[in-house]
Amino acid sequence: MDYEILVSEDAERDLDRFIRYLLFEKENEQAARNLLDDFEMTKQSLAYVAGSLKDCMNPRLREQGYKRINFMAHRYFMLYRIEGNKAIIDNIFHDLQDYENRLC
Repeated sequence: MDYEILVSEDAERDLDRFIRYLLFEKENEQAARNLLDDFEMTKQSLAYVAGSLKDCMNPRLREQGYKRINFMAHRYFMLYRIEGNKAIIDNIFHDLQDYENRLC
């Protein structure tokens, strides 16, 4: 089943924060471009695999229906949920972030 991918405002802000960090703190335009490209590739992949990925291990996130997909080439991931034929990306995190405490 192909899913329509929706990106929430929170997820857009998350991605924007990471891109701004790479552009303005690290002054690395290529890294920012690569991360944005990886986001787009992962989002395209999600359209095909959203329903087949495991639920989050955290009980509270699992109760809310969250699943996780890792970026293809970077240490970032998206938390998303499925509603009908839509996969809704709610947040984007770096692997080193304590995302469970932020959301639970």
